Amino acid sequence: MQAIKGQGLSALKVSLVLALSVLSHPYAFATSASSTPDTLNSEPIDPAQLNLLEGVEYASVSQLNDKYTLQGLTSVSVVNYLLNRIERMDKNGPTINSIIELNPDALTIAAQRDQERSLGQVRGPLHGVPVLLKDNIQTADSMQTSAGSLALVGQPAADDAFIVQRLRDAGAIVLGKTNLSEWAGFRDPAIPSGWSARGGQTKNPHQLTADPCGSSTGSAAAAAAGFAPLTVGTETNGSIHCPSFMNGVVGLKPSLGLLSRSGIITVSKNQDTPGPITRTVRDAALLLNAMTGNDPTDNVQHARVPESVDYTARLSADALRGKRIGFPASYDQVSADESQDPNFARALQVLRDAGAELVPVAEPSYETSAYMEHYQVLLFMDLNREAPNWFSSRQGMPVHSLEELVTFNQSTPGNPAYGQDTITAFLNTPYNEDDYNTLWSDLHSRSQAQIDQLLTEHSLDALVDSADGFVPSIVPVAGYPGITVPSGADAQGTLKGLYFYGPRWSEALLLGLAYSYEQAAQARLTPAFSS
Repeated sequence: MQAIKGQGLSALKVSLVLALSVLSHPYAFATSASSTPDTLNSEPIDPAQLNLLEGVEYASVSQLNDKYTLQGLTSVSVVNYLLNRIERMDKNGPTINSIIELNPDALTIAAQRDQERSLGQVRGPLHGVPVLLKDNIQTADSMQTSAGSLALVGQPAADDAFIVQRLRDAGAIVLGKTNLSEWAGFRDPAIPSGWSARGGQTKNPHQLTADPCGSSTGSAAAAAAGFAPLTVGTETNGSIHCPSFMNGVVGLKPSLGLLSRSGIITVSKNQDTPGPITRTVRDAALLLNAMTGNDPTDNVQHARVPESVDYTARLSADALRGKRIGFPASYDQVSADESQDPNFARALQVLRDAGAELVPVAEPSYETSAYMEHYQVLLFMDLNREAPNWFSSRQGMPVHSLEELVTFNQSTPGNPAYGQDTITAFLNTPYNEDDYNTLWSDLHSRSQAQIDQLLTEHSLDALVDSADGFVPSIVPVAGYPGITVPSGADAQGTLKGLYFYGPRWSEALLLGLAYSYEQAAQARLTPAFSS
């Protein structure tokens, strides 16, 4: 989870204090790490393919498809190339440590996609394109699905997550699993972002000692480092958004219910969603297209979910022209030279120059301390509700309950010395069905009302904020979508981002706005892999 900033709690029971600690430490970072993820050796690359592979590490899906169709590049060569790069830079060299496990079947699948292509059986734009998945997303193969925990290493899952099956059907090649903040950041508040007992510490490829944020740390770092063109993360509150902007890539948190959560180790069914993390907005739209579909087993998906939407349809350099976009009034009429956040001020000027009409508005906020208290307790209740589903759906695991998980972490040799105060806190959080439903309904409606009111009162198409602002932690509570797009770096070299958000099901609009900004700003930076 990302930070809930500016909130202090006093005289609260321990579960609330611990929850606040979880929510307010996304930027903690440990420079030391121990990691023993699986590795997979690449095979020799066909010499005839070598010239075609130049720049593949940062190629977009469209660029890869041009190489596949026009130049004869093969998916086998691309997978081999990326495996070699991962070995050199993720496991050695700068040791980004973004990948927790590689798929031993990746080359076989790549060969199958090449064979299909040779027969004219191209499934779509993701045919033969590698994708990395966060390690809380199930795959029915030889890979583990562990949420970074040693306690879930055992028999692999029996079924693909719904979105994974959609990706396979689209022809994508699952290259491996990415590291994450263990249990999506819900093991202990002292654990740094991007660390797990199974995977160790993931680094930020732009500045190796900088914060990589979490919990979808590995997915964002791998996308930035050029280990795969497509990655998938998950978010409860900030876990796609925060690592995306901190690692200088695009991250889309969709509306609650647009994408299925079946086969994903979730924290909260009231908020969790998977989403694309990519280097470009167009690739995020293509990945969203592939993952979208009706899953009758996910009860948050319902008839109101848009069907047959092409999320690339509104990707235009002119998408900002004529749009009314709300932004925090505190930045009104402040130049970049005078602003406390010159990067954001410059980004707003790019929006104006692209034809957007910017409207100053009051920022949404958490209204009261009681609001915050309820939110934290509800997340703990959700974890208590979700945990039995995790354990009952998996066979051959060393633990079968949260109580056994606590014992496992205490007794397993080699399990690092970080505590598990968050796990024990939500174990001790009382649950009342009536209070639970009432409080969640209240939180959803309050968060939605704040955003809806701004959109209606000011006749806005969408809203925008700095990616490191407070708003990206409110949008997920509303169940609304938000997209982060790189906006360069500040004077100290810290990466920055712009965050577009809007009403439920506005993904196509937001992708168009983000694409228009991306094309105008050209602000994505190539990692330096330096300290």
